[in-house]
Amino acid sequence: MIEIAWNDFTPWSALLGGILVGIAAASFLLLNGRIAGISGILGGLLAPAKGDVIWRLAFLGGLICAPALWLLATDLPAIEINAGYPALIIAGVLVGIGTRYGSGCTSGHGVCGLSRLSLRSLMATLSFMGAGFATVYVIRHLLGV
Repeated sequence: MIEIAWNDFTPWSALLGGILVGIAAASFLLLNGRIAGISGILGGLLAPAKGDVIWRLAFLGGLICAPALWLLATDLPAIEINAGYPALIIAGVLVGIGTRYGSGCTSGHGVCGLSRLSLRSLMATLSFMGAGFATVYVIRHLLGV
């Protein structure tokens, strides 16, 4: 059974966050001609082209600094992770492999690709969302972990 913690339900902040993500992704595409896909931006640092490092580091630095700036306004929400380090490491490796095979991640395909009406991104998003649903179902309901 699913229970919703109505006291923690914050549709307005979620809506504002979604709008900001959309504006940022659209601005990044319009101003730089690039997709705001995190795995591609990070992966581009592994074998960077000349003049391609500074903007990638600035983008990733913004992702890291954003929670610190949030702390100036309010507390971060409580985070509860019900997995050990081995499971987190395996999950991270599998996500990394998946983004390589899928030529992108949730931000590249799910946010930027779908907004451009890309059929390839639709198929990729359906695939990784379906795989995520199936994984959670197997782990929680069949294995009981």
